[in-house]
Amino acid sequence: MRRILVTSALPYANGHIHLGHLVEYIQTDIWVRFQRLRGAQVVYICADDTHGTAIMIRARQEGRSEEAVIADMQAAHQRDFAGFGVEFDHYGSTHSPANRELCGVFWKSLRQAGLVSERPVSQLFDPKAGTFLADRFVKGTCPKCKSPDQYGDSCDKCGSTYSPTELINPVSTLSGATPELRSADHLFIHTEQLRPFLTEWTQSGDHLHPDVAKWLAAAFLAEPLRDWDVSRPAPYFGFEIPDSPGNYWYVWFDAPIGYIAASREWCEKNGEEFESWWRNPATEVHHFIGKDITYFHTLFWPVMLKASGFNLPKMIHIHGFLTVNGEKMSKTKGTFVRTATYLEHLDPAYLRYYYASKLTPKLDDLDMNLDEFVTKVNSDLVGKVVNLASRTARFVESTGLAAKYPDDGGLFTSAADAGEEIAAAYDACDYNRAMRSIMALADRANKYVEEREPWNLRKDPARATELQEVCTVALNLFRQLAVYLAPVLPSFARQASTLLNQPIARWDEAAKPLLGTKVSRFEHLMKRVEPAQVTAMIEASREEAAKNAPPAPTTAAASPPAPATNVNDGPEALAAEPLAPVVSFEDFSKVDLRVARVVAAEEVPKSKKLLRLTLSLGGEERRNVFAGIKGAYTPDQLLGRLVIMVANLEPRKMTFGLSEGMVVAAGPGGSEIFVLSPDAGAVPGQRIH
Repeated sequence: MRRILVTSALPYANGHIHLGHLVEYIQTDIWVRFQRLRGAQVVYICADDTHGTAIMIRARQEGRSEEAVIADMQAAHQRDFAGFGVEFDHYGSTHSPANRELCGVFWKSLRQAGLVSERPVSQLFDPKAGTFLADRFVKGTCPKCKSPDQYGDSCDKCGSTYSPTELINPVSTLSGATPELRSADHLFIHTEQLRPFLTEWTQSGDHLHPDVAKWLAAAFLAEPLRDWDVSRPAPYFGFEIPDSPGNYWYVWFDAPIGYIAASREWCEKNGEEFESWWRNPATEVHHFIGKDITYFHTLFWPVMLKASGFNLPKMIHIHGFLTVNGEKMSKTKGTFVRTATYLEHLDPAYLRYYYASKLTPKLDDLDMNLDEFVTKVNSDLVGKVVNLASRTARFVESTGLAAKYPDDGGLFTSAADAGEEIAAAYDACDYNRAMRSIMALADRANKYVEEREPWNLRKDPARATELQEVCTVALNLFRQLAVYLAPVLPSFARQASTLLNQPIARWDEAAKPLLGTKVSRFEHLMKRVEPAQVTAMIEASREEAAKNAPPAPTTAAASPPAPATNVNDGPEALAAEPLAPVVSFEDFSKVDLRVARVVAAEEVPKSKKLLRLTLSLGGEERRNVFAGIKGAYTPDQLLGRLVIMVANLEPRKMTFGLSEGMVVAAGPGGSEIFVLSPDAGAVPGQRIH
């Protein structure tokens, strides 16, 4: 029996759960339910991530203690998860005695391994609020393009990254005060001496998706690793470091330890031996996370676990972001939907199935097209799966199923044989493939019903036995689908169990037909999604966002307002690079411009200008391209982004390797380079016309 401990990333206690968050928790819950159906012993652990400056500031603004803020948010989080059928074995908090104690255990191990050092760090300090400022709490004028009201780490206008100390006229968003540059001692963990271990662990092919492993190898492991800053000076909401008074463990130090602390609390509650779960090679640890926190979970967390003697993850499953209608979720458009708002309008089963139909093992973003959402749920779940039961169950309420399984032309056996293929897809987190296989079985089952026409058979009493046999086949095929969909639709599986008077408890139940059992009175299993329901949800989200929108910031006075027209619309750019000679349409049509997605990005050693990009043109088509954009972009800014590439450019042999195309960009060069992207809705492989 497999023994598996599963975690999802800990939601931050400073905000409510929304549909973007649910991608991960639904993905994880499906995997956990599948493994249990297969007979594995699985424990699913999560907790609220509660520490950091943001929680401290919110508590001050609301006139409450941090403990009160995080307690209310934890209750809200758990209600939201329960509403979508996401069931944890234990849900804890990083602000717990168990987590404080385990942070000390990790810290002692890191100290003993000689991995900790101390040195001063200069940061912006708000003299009015009395706190050092994280990047998100500083705004000012971009030092590159001079756009006002930009955050302390990057510019929304030109995409440049910088230090908060480089901002022009910086202002604290907490108090409106002008921040001061102050120095404080910080504690660091040295990761470089464990680079051989990290290289072996990340590149083994066993623990990470190949694209992630390749990215880590190129972006981080090819050069000496930077030390990790793991402390913050007071004031800070968190755990004070025992051997460094006045310093607190940074939230990213104690948050992953929260996985283990919550596991320990579960063990104590259930009489389990903690060491057998986190210090036992027989236990598989599986983390599910979003791609935005890959860096912490694949570099720093393994170092912490290795130094402290805990189990390393068997696998880290990483997913992309959620977009809605091809765009980022938007509060103004109503597509930034909180879970509580969704549940007021729609059945959670719809979303669980729709996400499952989209999720693969890759890091690709998941787009929720609202029209497709309605169509897919109505077509697949109502039109194919529920349809099998609704068109047959009422005909055998009095007789039950046949005592002997009829000849169905091999449909049941074929669907039973498909069970292992579907199981392999679930196990690999390729839910898209699993759903496609299940719906193919549903299509074949519906074709059988259409051909046998039980609604006509019931009109002839002489054909009652034939009617029972046809319904027996249809309902057994329906039950197979219910078993295969049980990880995705647990409520639906329970309804199917009630209808057929047989609980669904194991995956292999799909391989044995039900015979002679009673059929309960048919009740509607699932309603169709009405477009009006989706429209109402979006409108409610838009109204909620408008109601809760913060007042306009008063700090903008420190930076002059942006002019009504673009400051770069003058003639300077055209004068610097005059228009090229006219070419014929035939010559231009020879250039094959395509939409591509950046699936890997890395710096090129010893090159000041080049980044190495791996571009996907859809499917398995990949291109290696060297782009001279290092002065304007870091690899992580490009990962997952859609770009325009010249796809039929003759490959060019360079010192660093073969370049198989060109990424289209504008600008004079250096830090002023702007990679062009297609509008929302474009997909890799599409040609630019």
